[in-house]
Amino acid sequence: MAGPEPEDGRHSTPEDDPRPSLWPRFLFSLALLGLLVGMMLGRLTTPDPVLLERIEVRQDGLTLWFDREPDVRAEAPEGAYVLLVDAVGRSAGGRLSLGSAPVSWKVLTSESGVMVRFVAARPLHGEWRGAEVDGRWRLEISLRDE
Repeated sequence: MAGPEPEDGRHSTPEDDPRPSLWPRFLFSLALLGLLVGMMLGRLTTPDPVLLERIEVRQDGLTLWFDREPDVRAEAPEGAYVLLVDAVGRSAGGRLSLGSAPVSWKVLTSESGVMVRFVAARPLHGEWRGAEVDGRWRLEISLRDE
C-alpha cells in the first residue's frame, strides 16, 4: 500500500515461492498419458488391411482375388486404364492379348494401396466388377480397346 509509513511487510504482497510449480508438469503428464492411451486404442481397433492373394490372367483382362472386399477406384489417364485398390499385395507384371494388340499390365504397391495399370498402343476402356466367392472377394477387370 502506498503511504507515508515505511513498509513493514504486513500489507505488502508475498514474495515469490522459490519452489517450482507442479501444476504445469501434472497437466502435461496427463495430456501425454491420454495421447499414448489413445494411440494404443487406435492400433487395437484398426482393422487388418485387405490382402491381395492371387492374380489370374484372362484373355481380356485380369482376375484379382482378395481375402475380403476392398475399396476400388477406376481412372483412365490418357488412354491407359488404372485401378486403385485399397489393399496390400505384391508387385507383378506381364502382358496379355486384347484381340491382336498386346496390353502390358503391372501391379504396383505403395503406402496408399495397390495400383493396377494397363497400357496399350491404342486407348483402352475397362470395367470392373466384384463378387464374393467362397468367402473371398473376386475382382474381374475386363478391357476393350476403342
